This record gives sequence, C-alpha cells and structure tokens, in this order.
Amino acid sequence: MRASSLTGRITRCVAVRDWAWWGLDPMLRGYVAAIPAAAAVVILFTASQTSWHPDDVAKFTLLLCCGMISVASTPRIMYAFPGLTRDFSAIWVLPTAILLQPFYAAIVPIFFSITLNVFVHRGVPHRAVFSAAAQSLGYAAASVVFRWFPASIAGHNPGTGAHALYWCLAVVAAEIVGSRGHNFLILGAVKMSAPQLRVWAMEWDRDALQALFVEIDLGVLITLAVALSPSLVVIAVPTVLLVRRFLVHPILEAQSRVDAKTGLLNVSTWEKEAETELSRAIRTHSPLALALVDIDHFKQVNDTYGHLAGDRVLKAIADGLTGQSRDYDKVGRFGGEEFVLLLAQTHEKDACKIAERLRTYVASLTVPADDRPDAPTLSVTISVGVTALARDESRELSDLLAAADSAMYHAKQAGRNRVAFAPPLRDMGVGDMGVADVDSAASLGSEPLPVGGTPLSGHRVVLVQADSASASLCPRR
Repeated sequence: MRASSLTGRITRCVAVRDWAWWGLDPMLRGYVAAIPAAAAVVILFTASQTSWHPDDVAKFTLLLCCGMISVASTPRIMYAFPGLTRDFSAIWVLPTAILLQPFYAAIVPIFFSITLNVFVHRGVPHRAVFSAAAQSLGYAAASVVFRWFPASIAGHNPGTGAHALYWCLAVVAAEIVGSRGHNFLILGAVKMSAPQLRVWAMEWDRDALQALFVEIDLGVLITLAVALSPSLVVIAVPTVLLVRRFLVHPILEAQSRVDAKTGLLNVSTWEKEAETELSRAIRTHSPLALALVDIDHFKQVNDTYGHLAGDRVLKAIADGLTGQSRDYDKVGRFGGEEFVLLLAQTHEKDACKIAERLRTYVASLTVPADDRPDAPTLSVTISVGVTALARDESRELSDLLAAADSAMYHAKQAGRNRVAFAPPLRDMGVGDMGVADVDSAASLGSEPLPVGGTPLSGHRVVLVQADSASASLCPRR
C-alpha cells in the first residue's frame, strides 16, 4: 500500500500538465512564482556576502536540528482549521536571523518546510514553496532590520541593564518585521484568489494576535538563551512543545463551533448566537432580519460531477456569503445545501437588498469541478427566503426560521433563483401560507408572489426579484 501510494505521488509530480498550479488565475500564478524567484535572488545575494565561520555553522546546525524536531512534532490538528495554522517555526527562524548573518535566515525556512510536508502535513506543492519563500524573505528582512540598529545595541551579546532592554526591543522589532512580512505576502495571495474574503481581518483577530505574542515571547527567549549559551537551546525544545499543546485547546474549541466543509458556524453554534442577538434586538427595540438560502438543483451537481465537486460549490458559496455579508452578521450552514444568515440592525427592505446582492453574486460565480487546468466550471443559483422581526408578530427564533423557510419554498415554487419575503407568524406552516396585504408588497417595490393556498389576513409573501433566468446547472469550459 505504501509503495503504491509513493508511486501515485511520483506519478502526479511527473504529470506536469495536471499540476494545480496551472489552474490558478494568471495574475495569481505570476505572484506565486515571483515570491520564490525573489527569495532565490536574496539567498544567492546573501550567500555571496556571507563570511563563513565555524561557530556560525555550529549555531545554525543546532538551531536547525531543534527547529526540525519542533516542526516535525506539530499536532496535525493545527492544520485542520482554517486561519489557525501554526507550526511556530518562526520561533526558531528568529534567533537565526538575529544571531547569524541574513543568509542563514533566508535558507532555514526551506528545511522547515520540507520537514513539515514530509512528517506532518503534505500540502499542495506550490503552496508549500510559496510559504517557505515568503518566510525566507520576511526573516531575511528581519535580519537586515536588526542590523540597522546601532552597533552598540544590535550585537550578539544582550548585555545587562538598559542595554539588555534595548537589545530585546530590537529583537521584537525584527520579529514583527519577519512574521508580519511573511503573513502579508501570504494574505496577498489569499486576497487575489478570493477577493470577497476579508483576509486582512484574519491578521488581527484574537487568535492571530495570541499566536503572534506567543511567537514573539518564545522567539525572544530562545534568542536570548542562544546568545548567552548555545547549549541552553536544547532546554527550550520541551518548553515550545508544551506551550504549543496548550494552544491546541482553542483550536479544538473553534472546531466544535464550525462546519468542517464550509468553515461557517454550525447549526448549534449559529442558533446560540442567533438567540443572543435576537434577545438583544428585542430588548433594545432594534431591527433584525433573517435569510435562509438554498442552492437550486444542487443534487445535479453531486450526480453529474461527484460529491467532491459539490463540496467545492458549498465552500465557494460559503466564502461568498461571508465576503458579501457584514462583520456582525451571523452566517451558518443550516444543513445539506442550506445556509442561514442573521442580519442584525437590518430592516426588511435592507434585508431584501442584501439577499438580492447575495443572489446576484452566486449567480455570477463559477467554480472549477476539480484542480485540473481543463476542469469544467460549474454555475449554480440560489433561492432566498427573507423575514424580519416585527413588533406585532412572533419574536421566537423558531418562528423566524419557519417564515424564512416558507418564503424560500415559495421562491422555489415561483421558478427558483429568486428572493422572497414573509413576516413571521406563530404556528404557521408552509401549507398554510398564502398571499395577502398587498400594500406591504408595494413598500418593497415589488409585486406579491402569486402562490396557491388560502390567503391569510396579515400574511404575505413578496417576490423582491423576478428574474426568469434558469436555475439549472450550466457547466462551462
């Protein structure tokens, strides 16, 4: 089995035309190629400027071995949740950048990347190369920045008293340049590949800042230990492993809150947060709306292209919903091909506009069925049911969901690829829904949706978008 697996990996590597690299957008492909090329130039230039000393080689070897042990023991779960990937290799790159010449800081990420991909997490090759190159550039710059400080500060010996404080501040400044430079290069690629994502916010969320502070703290301590006595670095390895184990807990906690395929809130978490937001809206007399989204003819995607292609569509739409919504909206996966959004501080008119924007965005979205360069691209549409909190109607989350579900049902009955609105009413099922109160339809600038059933006083379903475009799957090459 291992031999066949190895043979398969070799075959995929040799099959150059099947590389996922060719499926990238041309501009993104150029960016992803430019960073490793720049790193190669930096490595060659710094190598030509390096003075070779046995002590430096010995320190580099010691830091490299300790770092490879640390990286190889990274828990796999730290790669299972988007946005929280942390191998903490920077902890070992920093002392290399501070205590040795820039060439060493430029090449050490390459060894760590190889270790990571062999022993922990086998990633996509071009991503691994790009990430290593970005870290190489970041910490080569950090090494240069540290040496910009006066020679009385930027020495290999931290000294004592005020000098030690200034030395530590210089190290922290270098670490910020290295780690943030590395991350910004990567986030630039992410932004180019998914423009709808608010990637820069990922850099400053609580988990990212916590990891940054841990990296800075441990990096400075290890740098200080190696500066005082290289043998002390061996003691730091268990400390790094222990601290990293503690950081697994928030990852597990975060994993329990989200849907694994889409990264959105799962049903239970969404309901808890929605209940909290609903209570706040009722208490403060604030507007609130809810939208239920269903992918039209999603079964055709799975039946025609397979469930992996279906998962790609789910993830693309989930990213789109997140990117098109606001920071304080609650976006979750409701189950299957359904998504749900709680829109805080939103009146019904604005909720319908938001839903229409989401519908338009998804209708224009194309998703490749797989990583092959010539893979067919898939297009789908969505039907959206919208409801809003009203003073004289039900204020239970279950009733809001029922109303949104009923509106979505009628949007599908009207031909799909539509947005429909309905107010919440207690104890109202889909079979009871009808059309009434036409005046409220005019307030949204639309005609009431003509559906079957007996009209009920005070209850209406309003079609806020009457696009007659087909909702069927339209693969394009």
